[in-house]
Amino acid sequence: MSTSAISRRYAKALVELGSEQKMMETYGEELVQVSSVLAAEDMLRLILESPSFHREKKAAILGDIMGALKLSDGMVKFLGLLLEKDRLKYLSQIEGNFRGLADELSGTLRANITSAAQLAEGQVSAIGSGLEKQTGKTVKLTVEIDPSLIGGLQAQIGGRVFDGTIRTQLKRIEDTLQKG
Repeated sequence: MSTSAISRRYAKALVELGSEQKMMETYGEELVQVSSVLAAEDMLRLILESPSFHREKKAAILGDIMGALKLSDGMVKFLGLLLEKDRLKYLSQIEGNFRGLADELSGTLRANITSAAQLAEGQVSAIGSGLEKQTGKTVKLTVEIDPSLIGGLQAQIGGRVFDGTIRTQLKRIEDTLQKG
């Protein structure tokens, strides 16, 4: 079975569980917490993913992490299952798939806005409401700043990129002039 199929299967199971228990948001936040801890601590991640390290020791380490993060019972059981089935190595992919499935279920779209300069709160909310009108879905915005854009905005929504930056416009002018 492919890596993506495995991670989708576990993510789907967690989405269904979260939906039934009305814990979708909590599970999503907890997945991000655990995934970021493992991403930040390479040695810890390698120990938990190692097939040569005893499962009991891995369970004790994971138990300490879960206790420190104060995870819900459902997430504790889910992570225990991942450990038992040797699937912790797929945690970051499971997190991504979980977010996508949870957003789909709730009718939410995630959009990344990249701007050359800091945007005012009113501008961000106007962009968000405009995108919600166009898509008919709730939009969660992530705003980043990239001074190399010179000016304007770049929006990425569901794999589509809308580029209204000055850098791109200058590039188009340059290409036109070079072609003659």
